[in-house]
Formats: sequence, C-alpha cells, structure tokens
Amino acid sequence: MTQPVHGWRSHYALLILLFVYTMSFIDRQIMGILVQPIKQEFGVSDTAMGLLTGLAFALFYSVLAIPFGRYADRTNRRNFVAYCCAAWSVMTALCSMATGFWTLALARMGVAVGEAGGGAPSISMIADHYPPQQRGRAMSIYMLGPQLGILLGLVLGGWIAQHYGWRSAFLTMSVPGVLGALLLRFTSVEPRRGTWEMAAGGAAAPATESLRVVLRDLWASRSFVSITVAVMLMNFIGYGIGIWTPAFLVRSHGMTLQSAGAVMGIVGGLAAVSGALASGWLSDALAKRDPRWRLGVPLLGCLLTLPTGVAFYLMPAGDAWMIGSFALPRAIGFYLLFGFTAVWWTAPVYAVLAGLIVPHRRATALAVFNLVITLIGGGLGPLAVGMLSDLLVPHFGNEALRWALATGTAAGFLLGSLAFALALRAYSQSLRRHAT
Repeated sequence: MTQPVHGWRSHYALLILLFVYTMSFIDRQIMGILVQPIKQEFGVSDTAMGLLTGLAFALFYSVLAIPFGRYADRTNRRNFVAYCCAAWSVMTALCSMATGFWTLALARMGVAVGEAGGGAPSISMIADHYPPQQRGRAMSIYMLGPQLGILLGLVLGGWIAQHYGWRSAFLTMSVPGVLGALLLRFTSVEPRRGTWEMAAGGAAAPATESLRVVLRDLWASRSFVSITVAVMLMNFIGYGIGIWTPAFLVRSHGMTLQSAGAVMGIVGGLAAVSGALASGWLSDALAKRDPRWRLGVPLLGCLLTLPTGVAFYLMPAGDAWMIGSFALPRAIGFYLLFGFTAVWWTAPVYAVLAGLIVPHRRATALAVFNLVITLIGGGLGPLAVGMLSDLLVPHFGNEALRWALATGTAAGFLLGSLAFALALRAYSQSLRRHAT
C-alpha cells in the first residue's frame, strides 16, 4: 500500500489549529489577569472567583466534550472546530457586557460550551496529518497553544485592563478567534481518518460502536487510566497556578496588573513555549531508543518542577532586580525554571494517547480524557486554591494566597511524579504485550 504523504498542507493545518487553540486558551485564561478587578467590582470572595474560573467553566466544558467528541468522530472535524471557535469567541465578547457576577458566570459557561468542541477533534486531526514517529514534535507545536495564550493573553490582557478596564480586555480578545474560525473553515484541509494506520496494514473501522463499548475499553486500559490520573493532577495544580499567580504577584509583590501580566506572559510564556518544544523533540528522540521515554520525560519534568515552583512562591518580597524604573522580583528567576519544566507532560502524553487509541474513536476517547482532567483537575484546582487562600487569611493575612499556592504546588507535583511513575509502569506492560 502506498504510504500517505504529508507536506505543506499538513504543516499549514497544524499552524491554523495552533492559532485556534491559542485563542481558546486566551479566552479561557484571560480570567487569570482579570480576577482582581472583577473581584473588586462585584465584591465577591476568592472562593467565588475560584468557582467562576474553575468549576463553573469546567463543568460545561468537560461534560459536553463527550457528545461533541462522538459527533466529531462521525463528521468533518475541520468544520466542527471552526464553528466552535466562532461560538466561543462571540461568548467572550459577551463577557464584556456582564452586569454582575451571575451574568458573567453565564457568559463564561457559554465560552465553555464552545471550547468543548475544540481540543479532541483537533488532536485527532493532527494524528491523521502526521505519522506516529513525528507526532511528538507535531503535538509539541500544537501544545504551544496554552503557552502562547498565556503570553499574549496576560501581556495584552493586562495592558488593556490596566488602561481601558477589564471589559475592554474581553471584547478585544474575542476578535482574533473569529478570524481563526474563518481561516480554519475555508483555507485548511480535513485529513483522511486513520490514514497512517491503514498505510501500516490496519483498518480504520467506522464509528458505529456504542459509547458504552468505548468507555468499557478505556476503563480496561491500565495505560489510559493511569495517564488520565497523572494528567488530572497536573491540571489540578496547573489551572490553580494559572488563575491565581497574577493575583499573587499583585498582592505579595506589589506589582500592577500590567506588570504582573507582562511578567507571567513574557517570562512564563517564553519559558513554557521553550519547555513544550523541548519536551516534544526530546521525547521523539529518546523514544527511538526506548518508547517508554514518552512517559519518562513527563516524570522527569515533574521531579524538576517541584523544587523550583515551591521556591518561586516562598521567596520573600522586596528583593528585586531594577530594570530601568521597573522592579522585577528575584523570585521570577525560579519562575523561569518552573515554567520551562512544568509543561513537559503535554506533548508526550498526547503522542502516547494518539498511539493507544484507534483512529475511529480518537475524538471520543480524548473527549473522555479531557472530561476527567478538566472537570476534576481544571474545575477544582482554582476553586481549591481560592478556598485554601480564604482559610489561611486568619493565619497569614495578605500572604494567604502565597501559602495556598506553595502548598498546592508541592502537593501537586509530588503526587504527579508518583502518578507518572505508575503510568510508566502500566505503559511498559502494554508495550511488552504488543511486542509478543
């Protein structure tokens, strides 16, 4: 059978999907830089803001991801992702018109509904655009979306919020998403489903099986379950960090919204971009020697991230580098190291999942995966940090958020290391079974 060919069309589609993913993350994470002014205007607690930025969003995002994933396994994925991108961009614009906490919550739920149809079908498309041996690198490009979203969303969002208010930030950031939807729908291609598996002699079966069968097989896969648990823990602390770190820089280091956004966006974003690319290339290179490195790289990332993350949050205020008139806290040095290794799990994990899941159920299975990691990890992470911060106020006052983030970081990456070690063991057993 003739090998399928990928070239500029695949690379172009990957870049457009990256742009769409970046916009989804800007629309999702812009709340991080806007927490403080929204909290002050609406007069709500950290717990309420944690609920708004975490569970309320994640509930709709994760639950709807499964029916959307099932639909994407049966239809044109390119068109579906484009329509979802247009929908969440419009809902982001509506956030700027909120008259109170609950109207903002309804608009954020609308953003979640739109974004529920973006991730899993996009990853399914990338797996069909690229052969297995190149998927780590391809996924590392796609997984730049969150990092670029942080960089652009926090820097631009912080600047707009500082000068024009938080409502203008929402409205401005909604516009590029509509452009991304149009580019994806009218200029990119939908790849043939299962093209590389068929070239290797496999069959791309139609998606006629029931959801119950898919769920049963996923539950029976120790590799899938253990990877899901590990990433759930990464999302738990990752979303908590992403939402609350700008507020931490404002409260504990006395930074303005604009400067906090610039630090998180430029320093953290560039570090995460470099880390995401490094993990994809590293996992592809090491997997040629031993495929277990696909999960060994995320494990190594967790172990390296734990000490630098705790050091970042616990380093005292007042110690800063002066860059002209701008005071940059020395703690940012640890944040640079922290941001580089904290994302080492993203590209390798999705490359592993693309290989474990058969093509005709990829979008469905990835939607199930996203449900667990988003609902439990992303949904409860910001809420848990907000609640812990409120609980620690009697003991630490204005520094309560610092200790909440430090505690969450230490626990999250320690448990994440253990979970990836267990996932590596299950994956090794799976590889041995397939080799015999």
